[in-house]
Amino acid sequence: MTIKRTDFPDNFIFGVATSSYQIEGATNEDGRGDSIWDTFCREPGRIQDGTGGDVACDHYHLWPQDLDLIQSLGVDAYRFSVAWPRIQPDGKGPVNQKGLDFYERLVDGMLERGLQPYLTLYHWDLPQTLQDEGGWVNRETAYRFAEYARVVAERLGGRVRSYATLNEPWCSSILSYQIGEHAPGLQDRRAALAAAHHLLLGHGEAVKVMRDIVPGSSLGIVLNLQPAYPASDREEDVAAARFADGTFNRWFLDPIFRGEYPADIWDAYGEDVPTVQDGDFAATSQPIDFLGVNYYSRSVNGATGNVRPSESSYTHMGWEVYPQGLTDLLVRINHDYTVPPVYITENGAAYPDELEGGRVHDAQRVEYFKAHVQATSDAVQQGVNVAGYFAWSLMDNFEWAFGYSRRFGMVYVDYGNQQRILKDSAKWYQTLVTRQDAGVALPADD
Repeated sequence: MTIKRTDFPDNFIFGVATSSYQIEGATNEDGRGDSIWDTFCREPGRIQDGTGGDVACDHYHLWPQDLDLIQSLGVDAYRFSVAWPRIQPDGKGPVNQKGLDFYERLVDGMLERGLQPYLTLYHWDLPQTLQDEGGWVNRETAYRFAEYARVVAERLGGRVRSYATLNEPWCSSILSYQIGEHAPGLQDRRAALAAAHHLLLGHGEAVKVMRDIVPGSSLGIVLNLQPAYPASDREEDVAAARFADGTFNRWFLDPIFRGEYPADIWDAYGEDVPTVQDGDFAATSQPIDFLGVNYYSRSVNGATGNVRPSESSYTHMGWEVYPQGLTDLLVRINHDYTVPPVYITENGAAYPDELEGGRVHDAQRVEYFKAHVQATSDAVQQGVNVAGYFAWSLMDNFEWAFGYSRRFGMVYVDYGNQQRILKDSAKWYQTLVTRQDAGVALPADD
């Protein structure tokens, strides 16, 4: 089957995405403060290859050529994130004008190239000073975040078409405070659930603040969601899938769209549930203009744990390739909640790419994108208001706890000389968004 841009609505947005800590580097330049990831990367054993984001893709210095590269792909928009420690080195108090200047140049550079800026305020790089005061476990962090949102919105204003408050609060709370895989690396469920609540509270408070400052911009949040399937039709497997869905998806969707936590999961968490104050749910359920969905895979759940289907293929992250899950997820959200327009804000795959003769032939990633863009189209055909699709990631970068050992990019980065090289997947995507047709054939090499 051939996928065409004309399979999507005329105003459908195609873009690419990155995040600040993963690409910017320059962690000690122009007044930037330490983030929790700077600290985490310095702790032995935290990062698989012992690296950090000190240089990354050096986007802080190479941003003009990176924007030229994005423009060359023919996409409509660029989703990026702002590093809180560049704006407020301590997470509160004095504003670092050099940090704001950088993002203003970046936004203006996008607009000059015909790219729509889609900004994410928080993609995990919490100022370390705030972590020293409890991080997201401390309720005050939610209000500090709203003040940070105010500073950014007042400076960039309506030039930014879309402001997302948070990226993947599940990762910033459960993965970071309970599982311990991400910064700050704690293993405390009660702390994780408090962090999750304060993240959602901060989201709501930020939306309230920004609504008056940028009335013409879209405001929303980005969730990583993962459809949960039972391993069989046995009652215990169905219950396991329901619990997985509740802890991963509904724990974040329900406070945003229903102003409550799911009762079954609240009961299951027992004494570890967060403290909810009067007015909190009014904040978490502030009306939003869009929902960002990051989709990578599904979970298959049995009573004794997750199942890895043997017939499936897997990415370099060990994640099952299951495009039908994206369609199922979008249809389900549309059915269960009253949602605004949905954007696929991240979707992509890591594979062990090799640079050969100046080319990267990433056929598996091409097939991954092709299948998931088709899955997005299928959801549109089933009545879901999907407004855009952002490929993750524009380029290879620092992949958190995996360091530089995993490559998600459409563009290959030679970390030795910072050269960017379009992979076959970038050429395929370019064909889709510019030539109306992205079948099996790839564009000829230049």
